[in-house]
Amino acid sequence: MKVLLLKDPKDKDSGPDPYIKELGLYGLEATLIPVLSFEFLSLESLFEKLSHPECYGGLVFTSPRALEAIKICLKENSKKEAWLKSLKQMWNIKPTYVVGKATASLVEEIGLTPQGEKCGNAEKLAEYICSRPVNSASG
Repeated sequence: MKVLLLKDPKDKDSGPDPYIKELGLYGLEATLIPVLSFEFLSLESLFEKLSHPECYGGLVFTSPRALEAIKICLKENSKKEAWLKSLKQMWNIKPTYVVGKATASLVEEIGLTPQGEKCGNAEKLAEYICSRPVNSASG
């Protein structure tokens, strides 16, 4: 039997898509069709905000896509240098919250320490964030 998967393909670097692989184990022939396209907008504005950690109390990443945007920003040498020289350290004294493990892993790749990855959804993450002590120095 043939199965049509309407989803984004898994990252090519991590091997075959797990749905295609799993369905194949049951004798099903899966065809994957990406149904969405995605374009990052406002990357300059994003980096401008990242350049001023003193204006914010922390970061909340709700999906791996947000980290993809930051990685694109940091590809430019001058921005990468600014990130490595001071911005990363300035953000690291503030909390960085994430919804899940995949997002947490990407946060670690850019040198930040994630919190809340075990929450699993936005509602639980919001409860977790609200339960944390407020640091008056972070705004």
